[in-house]
Amino acid sequence: MHSKIMHSETMHPKPIRPEPNNLNPNNFDPNNLDSDNSDSKNAELSEPVISNPPRRHFTRQRRQLTDGERRQFAQSASFHLTKLQQRLPKRARIGLYYDGFGELPTQPILDWCQRLGYLPYLPVVGSLGRTSNGSDDKRLRFVPVYHSKLVNVPTRIHQLGMKQNHSRALLWASELDVIICPLVAVDLNGNRMGMGGGFYDTTLGNSYRSGASRPLKIGWCYDFQVVEQLARQPWDVPLDGLITPSGIRWF
Repeated sequence: MHSKIMHSETMHPKPIRPEPNNLNPNNFDPNNLDSDNSDSKNAELSEPVISNPPRRHFTRQRRQLTDGERRQFAQSASFHLTKLQQRLPKRARIGLYYDGFGELPTQPILDWCQRLGYLPYLPVVGSLGRTSNGSDDKRLRFVPVYHSKLVNVPTRIHQLGMKQNHSRALLWASELDVIICPLVAVDLNGNRMGMGGGFYDTTLGNSYRSGASRPLKIGWCYDFQVVEQLARQPWDVPLDGLITPSGIRWF
């Protein structure tokens, strides 16, 4: 049986309900009540448009956590990795990431990989240069991790601010069994909101559209980053599963 995330009211806020983008009541005109008015009918019949919460709502909450709180939440989330383990082969290749922007720490994922003999990898941005039309190729590739602590991995700071390791031993996302995806928010259907760069959606788009079963796309975040519903764009790639301090959910 798939586990469902149980939110604790004392520890984590309830999922946010994005408000529908309905007609502004301040613009109501009492003189415009013609029953044949087509605009009024269309407004009544059209479905409400989902408006996503601002990213700063979540990034601010992440920054307010102390280092000790972040480590405690990450340790709680790591207890649920055993349910992910049931879906993996031996010597599975696991893509994770540096938690450099207040995200739920990923060191416990690296510890888990090393205990079970899984092979951890980190993403590299910009390894493919530019596309034929001159824009940056956003597809990620992944480098192996040979250190027991992420803080000891030699890194450079990318122009976008994230740490990354440079190595010639690069793998494509399709060569991994799991990719742990960073996120700003996620909804109860597995729709993910990232930082807006489009790196993970671009990287995972082909395998998702082709129906490939690998890599599994797993979100890793705090419970307060889970909302009821997000607006989904045609290029968005949903998650297969989500792990938070309070549980694991499969989509």
